[in-house]
Amino acid sequence: MTTEAPSRDAVRYVAEPGAPRYLTSYIARRAYKEEVQHPPSVNGVRGVIDVHCHAHDGQQDALDLAKYASVNGMRGLLYKSIVGRARPAESVRAVLEQLQRWADDNGVEPIQAWAGYNVGSGDALVSADEVRKQIEDGVVAIWMPTARSANTIHKIGGPPIWWDKSANPRSHTGPLPWDEARKCGHYLLDEHGNLKEQVREIFRVVADTGVMVSFAHASHPELYAMLDEALRLGLSRALVDHPFSPFVDLSVDEMRDLASQRIYLNFTFDEISPLLGVDPYQMQAAIRATGVDYVTLSSDCGEPLFPNSVEAMRLIRGYMRAFGLSDEEVDQISIHNPAKLVPLDS
Repeated sequence: MTTEAPSRDAVRYVAEPGAPRYLTSYIARRAYKEEVQHPPSVNGVRGVIDVHCHAHDGQQDALDLAKYASVNGMRGLLYKSIVGRARPAESVRAVLEQLQRWADDNGVEPIQAWAGYNVGSGDALVSADEVRKQIEDGVVAIWMPTARSANTIHKIGGPPIWWDKSANPRSHTGPLPWDEARKCGHYLLDEHGNLKEQVREIFRVVADTGVMVSFAHASHPELYAMLDEALRLGLSRALVDHPFSPFVDLSVDEMRDLASQRIYLNFTFDEISPLLGVDPYQMQAAIRATGVDYVTLSSDCGEPLFPNSVEAMRLIRGYMRAFGLSDEEVDQISIHNPAKLVPLDS
C-alpha cells in the first residue's frame, strides 16, 4: 500500500479581515519555511537595504552592525541617527573607513552606508541653510521632527528636560494636552494652517538636492500640508514612516491614497514588534491593498529592546512572506524600492 505525497498546490485557509490574531498567526507560522538559520549567520537578507536604523548613544553599535550586515550580504544601511549627531555624515564616513579596513582583512564585501539628519532634534527647528550644509557634507535623507514633535508629545509625552532645563533628566511625562504639547514641541504649521516659511525653505533645499525626506511623526494636518508641498515641488523621494504607528496612524484608504500620489510608505519592524503590536497580517494586507510600487520595509531598530537591524530585516521580510506576499514582492519592497531612495555606488 502506498501513500501519495501531499500536493504542493494544497489550498490554505485564508482568514477574513478582522479575524483573531492567533488564527492568522498559527496558519502563517506552520506554513512558512525559510532556509535553516545558523546563528550568528543570517539567511534571507542578501541585497537588502535598511533605510531606517538607529545607532546613536546607548543603541546598537554602528560599526558592529555594519560588519554584521556585510557578512550576511546586505547591501546598505541608512543611519537615521548615529553617535555624533551634529555631523552624522562625518560619523558614517568614519564607520565606512573602519569597515573597509576590516573587510579587506577578512575578505568580505562591505555594505554601503549613509547618514540621515533630523531637523527637529533640538530646541528649535534648524534652518534651511543648516540643512543644505548637512547635505553638502554627505547627508542623504532628511527627517522632519520625530520624538520632539508636538504630535509625539501629545501622544506619549516626553522628558520634561526638553522644555524645562531644571527638570530631572530621568523624568518622563504622560501624554500632554494638545495646546501644551504645541508649546513644548515642534509644530510645522502657522496660525492659518499652512506650512511655516522655514519648513517650506527646507523642502526647497530637499527639492534642489534630490535627497530623501521623511514626514516623520507629523500630525495629519502637518502630513498633508507636507504632501502638498512635496507634490508641488515634484519630490521623488518622499516617504511616510511607520504608517501604523500611533504617531502617524493612517487608515488603509489613506495609505492607498498616498501611494497613488507616489509617496513611499515605509513599514517598520517596530510596528510589528511586541512594543507596538501591529498584527503582521494587517501589515501584509495593507501592502497588498496599496500595491508594492511605493512601499519599503525597514527596521527602525537600535534600542536594546529590539533585535539588531539585520535580524529585524530578516524577520519583517519573513513575516510578510509568511502572511501572503510573494518572494518577488518582498524583494521589491526591501531591495529594489529602497535602492531608489539612496545614492548607490555602481
